[in-house]
Amino acid sequence: MQINMAIDNKISSFYLFFIITSIQIGVGIMGVPRFIFKVAHQDAWISILVTLVWMLLVIQVMLMILKQYKNADLYGIQVDLFGKWIGKLLGTVYIFFYFVSLVTVYLNYIEVVHVFLYPTLSPFVMAILLAFLALYTVMGGFHVAVGISFIFFFLPQWLWFLLYDPISRMDFDHFLPMFDASFTQIMKGAKVTIYSVLGFEILFFIYPYLSNKKKVRRSAFWAVSFSSFVVMTCTVISIGYFSPHDLSDVNWSVITLYKSVSFSFIERLDYIVVVEWMMIVLPNLVLLLWVISQGLKRIYNVPPKYSLYIISAICVLLASIIKKYDTIHFITNFIAKFGFWLVFIYPFFLLLFVWIKKLLFRKESSQNA
Repeated sequence: MQINMAIDNKISSFYLFFIITSIQIGVGIMGVPRFIFKVAHQDAWISILVTLVWMLLVIQVMLMILKQYKNADLYGIQVDLFGKWIGKLLGTVYIFFYFVSLVTVYLNYIEVVHVFLYPTLSPFVMAILLAFLALYTVMGGFHVAVGISFIFFFLPQWLWFLLYDPISRMDFDHFLPMFDASFTQIMKGAKVTIYSVLGFEILFFIYPYLSNKKKVRRSAFWAVSFSSFVVMTCTVISIGYFSPHDLSDVNWSVITLYKSVSFSFIERLDYIVVVEWMMIVLPNLVLLLWVISQGLKRIYNVPPKYSLYIISAICVLLASIIKKYDTIHFITNFIAKFGFWLVFIYPFFLLLFVWIKKLLFRKESSQNA
């Protein structure tokens, strides 16, 4: 397996900001305020800050690993460190992780459409529509996927301005007493936030495609900071707008916020928001599908034109079968817990192995000299 990849057509590190934010801000943000609040209560915003600091640290560790190689992705690095079989096994774990993440995006968005728009709409129809859009985009190549992330970053931004009505009705007494949560509660709240911020680890796989690598750190830091700001904004508004009892019971609190906004010509603005949210979800699907297809190509030499169709077909099938909210929540919770170890913990061990191999290589070189 080739460790260092030769990439002729690279993209500017400037686009890394849009790639990371596009994959982080998705379906998770629609309901995460409720889960953070149930653990950290009115100090949920502190948990989000802790998660941000943690992400910045992990990104720094990721870059320290990547800079030890000329132009390699994680699939190649793991093979170099652990050998062919273990390296490929670890790469398969990442493929599985991204595949389940892809399925959860389908399931959660279809669930939102059912709750707020069309309760009787067949999940199969919705899954087919999403799969077609994602598949058509990914078939265009990596540059098209990046272009979609860039364009669709700007198109839905007007939605945030519509939250003026919930903001005007916030009760700031809901944030009192401040700093009341214990350290354990804050850390548990940070852990709950994880599903909504997973995705920045895509840096491990697109690093070889980036030019002017000196600016990668800045773009990645700005990206996770922006995503954390969005999560915090939605959480703070939700805590201020809903009563503590109501927020604990609302499944999709961010979408529900838009129900209070109405115009003379539009009575239910949340309908438009759910439809517009597809522009936020689609880059999620595209980037996850691309990472999976690249992993299958790098590890098992499966051509993307075959893997993309098979993965999409399986996603449509699973999205059509899995309909219960409890099952969807279980799968989402599983990928969040799995992602905690894979994204937030594993890179530290990986860096340790990189240092050990580097040290052994130096000793071997000095002995041969």
